[in-house]
Formats: sequence, structure tokens, C-alpha cells
Amino acid sequence: MTSSTKRKNDLEKELAPSPLVPDPAAVAANEPTQQEHEVQIHLRKIPLLANLSEEDMQRVKANLRIREYAKRDVVLQKGAPGDSLLFLLSGSLQVIDVTEDGRAIGLRMLQPGDFFGEIAVINGSMRSASVVALTPVLVALLPRTIALHMFTHSPSVANQMLRFLAEKVQRDSEFRALLSIHNTSRRIFTFLNLLKETKEGDVHVVENLPTHQDIANMINTSRETVTRALLALVQQGIIKKGTHRITIIKPDELQKLIQGNG
Repeated sequence: MTSSTKRKNDLEKELAPSPLVPDPAAVAANEPTQQEHEVQIHLRKIPLLANLSEEDMQRVKANLRIREYAKRDVVLQKGAPGDSLLFLLSGSLQVIDVTEDGRAIGLRMLQPGDFFGEIAVINGSMRSASVVALTPVLVALLPRTIALHMFTHSPSVANQMLRFLAEKVQRDSEFRALLSIHNTSRRIFTFLNLLKETKEGDVHVVENLPTHQDIANMINTSRETVTRALLALVQQGIIKKGTHRITIIKPDELQKLIQGNG
């Protein structure tokens, strides 16, 4: 199991919301509900916050606010003020943009432990994309002033943020290259290859597989095309498909298809 997969699994267990719904009156009065208390206990399970000093952690706890969203709710709206840094505590989110002709284009998926909204927080701009809940989610919001203090006063946070932004540039570059592939099937195969993780025993898997419609939105094709392409891979014995997971049984064969040699 890779460290990133283990981190996500741990976060799902540690940060899973209690069945209690936060009491808005209690939150407004700055009185933590039981649910908020449970989340605060495990804040160090969030990688960006893991090595904060106790003083900075207390500052974060005092200012963090917890919100719940239902499936398909808009968590962040493109063009809104960048007034907070957000952390996904449970569930799944998708970052999307909308083209001039009204098409929704998925940019990336977010899993528990991920943070988002950092660009608008850093430069004080409007949100550059929207974020939509793919499942019921629990999100923590940290005011911009507190987030900026953390970025400038905590070396561990600053180092992680620099690595994150570098990886984001590389990931976005790979995604733009993917979208430039004219052959739709090759685009789908390349997308799977970008999502894959290598587990113990050199097993290649895609965890938390998006729905066929979400994949279609992300790579500019139709749900039916995604379904046909994945079915073809299953029939050829290249992948084994579960409910939210794909095991790539023949990675060499998938690479041939990506290169157009299949």
C-alpha cells in the first residue's frame, strides 16, 4: 500500500463525521459541537497541519469552522472572494471549470486530507474554479488571515505548500497534454494511467474511481464513450473493474494502447 493511499484510508477512518449534525447556533456562539470536537482532535492527521507548533495549532482550532454539504452541492463558486483555505475532511469533491459554451470540465478530484482554495488565499483574488461535492462531504474552513499567518510563520507548512504547488503545475501540464490527444479512447486510457498507484507487489490500481459521467466531464467526452472504452479493456483482460476501483492487470498492454500501438 502506498503512503498516499494509507493516508487517505486513515483520514477516512479518523475524520469520518459523527451522525450528529452541527448546531448552527452553537457554531455562531463559538461553542464547539461534539462533531467539531471530534474533528479538532484529529487535525494533525491532515498533512498540511501535521507539524504545526502547538501555538499555531491552537490558533487554527480557534478559527476553524466546519460545514457539511450534500452530494452535488457547490462548495466553492468560481468568481467568489478567496476568503478562506478549505480542507476536505470526509467524502469526495471535484474541481470544475465551465467553458464559454456552458460545458462543465472536471479539473481534478479531491480526497480526505486535501486542501483547496489556496491560490485565491495567497494572492487575494477571486476563486478561479468551482468545487462540487461528489458525495456528502465535511469541509473545514480557515479564514484567509489565519492561513496567511500559517504560510509565513510555519516552515513545515511553507515547505509543503511549495511542494504542492510544484506538483500541481506538473499535474496540470500532464492534464493539458492529455486533453490534446484527439483519439478519445487513447485519452481515456491515458487518464487511467495518470490516476494509477503502484501498490505492494507491483500491482497497479486506480482507487476511488470517479463515475463514468465524471470521467467524461474531466476529459471532454461522453459517458457512453467512457463505458465502452472501459468495457473493452475488461474484455481484453487488461483491467479488472470493481465498484470504485480498477486493477490494471496488464500495464504493458495499456501502455501500447496509450501509444497507439494496440
